[in-house]
Amino acid sequence: MYFIGYDIGSSSIKAALLNADTGKVMASAISPSKEMAMQVLHAGWAEQDPETWWNEIINATKLLKQQYAFDPASVKGIGIAYQMHGLVCVDKNQEVLRPAIIWCDSRAVETGRTALNILGEKYCLSHLLNSPGNFTASKLRWVQEHEPHVYERIHKVMLPGDFIGMKLTGQACTTISGLSEGTFWDFTEQTPATALLEYYNISPALLSAIVPTFGDQGFVTAAAAEVLGLAAGTPVTYRAGDQPNNAFSLNVLQPGEAATTAGTSGVVYAVSDQHSYDAQSRVNTFVHVNNDTDKQTIRNGVLMCLNGTGIANSWLKSVTGDLTYPEMNDLAATAPIGSAGLQVFPFGNGAERILGNMRVGATVNQLDFNLHSREHMLRAVQEGIVFGLNYGMDIMAEMGPAIHRVRAGKANMFLSPLFREAFANTANVVIELYNTDGAQGAARGAAVGAGYYTLNAAFHGMECLSVIEPAAALQEQYRNAYGHWLYSLKQRLSLGELADIS
Repeated sequence: MYFIGYDIGSSSIKAALLNADTGKVMASAISPSKEMAMQVLHAGWAEQDPETWWNEIINATKLLKQQYAFDPASVKGIGIAYQMHGLVCVDKNQEVLRPAIIWCDSRAVETGRTALNILGEKYCLSHLLNSPGNFTASKLRWVQEHEPHVYERIHKVMLPGDFIGMKLTGQACTTISGLSEGTFWDFTEQTPATALLEYYNISPALLSAIVPTFGDQGFVTAAAAEVLGLAAGTPVTYRAGDQPNNAFSLNVLQPGEAATTAGTSGVVYAVSDQHSYDAQSRVNTFVHVNNDTDKQTIRNGVLMCLNGTGIANSWLKSVTGDLTYPEMNDLAATAPIGSAGLQVFPFGNGAERILGNMRVGATVNQLDFNLHSREHMLRAVQEGIVFGLNYGMDIMAEMGPAIHRVRAGKANMFLSPLFREAFANTANVVIELYNTDGAQGAARGAAVGAGYYTLNAAFHGMECLSVIEPAAALQEQYRNAYGHWLYSLKQRLSLGELADIS
């Protein structure tokens, strides 16, 4: 018996075929082979064509079938993970009306700030657990104000994963977790956020129907089955945003547990049993996948995000030109801890929540032409990413217990030994690395949603590959380097050198 998981990222689409009897992944695929492009029409904007995601789903499914021959009828469920906070608008014929406004697009920052001021911090923080910020609801309001010819044709709005679910099943639906990530959910009333919708003059009818995170969410149509090479009637049984799904894929489900990922963006995600929030909304709280409203079991995910993570390292790779990622890691490791004073602030991928939704751009500090080489720059970028993540973790610690152990898939930036060392010693945490990823997590979620696994039994076959512990000999050096980086950041913020350029 098999389950398929899809992970719709902004760089690529990943797919995994899980043998539920053994808990082993039989095939995995990534499409396209090069990163998908973002459309940047103006500084701070970021859009993608949702139909591109669907086409790459088709290609990734073909790659699965090339790797491992399986009977389509033996696939008993499909799971979907997806890039969070995006906005997809479709008409009554389920045709896309405009490119998706994706997670790192900053155009709606002022829209959200205005809503926060008008509705008041008391309402927004107690009911939404967040500022409306730059999330999906504010992006929809931006479309309403700036593209009324588009807005008037909208039949349903959805998140990227909801769009893929619609392409699979023909049904427009979403989850409570999904609504919360768009600031469409009222945690106090346990309903869609009426006050915010009324203020934005958005009809609740535009929201998709709510389905459970785990469970039947529709069935693959004959048309979708034909292009995918799957069986018509295959149920879609799970969907979640990429960070709740990443946590689920690492069996991070209970209060005090934490997951991290370092792809295009970097995230630390901790599970809480409280409706907690950061007063400045620098980190955010959303509904976790195993929240159970009926049983009044609160499971929320407290999420800090650094937009400029893998994308910063990828940019550096593109300008160095002739190096592979392993070669970059090896060269970076030859530079000393602290990069001989060279500092990188990797804030070059849209508005950064941990900086109060400011879009400040990436900067390099204390560059000395007579001292610093390519090796120092390679290391400074990785350290700057780690220091940015640690800055966010310090904010998280203000909301609750400090994080002492995190789980991560051995992928993306966590493939770098230097990155792992810097992360563990700067944050003083133990890192557990597992043989999993978002697509595999979505496949396991599909098995839970289909009733084949219980939550407790969903992770057999998953292995801890290695454990990285802080080393006393290194901690002081990394903490000193972080202290200098943090001092420079705060100094530049206080002097207005990192002024908002949005």
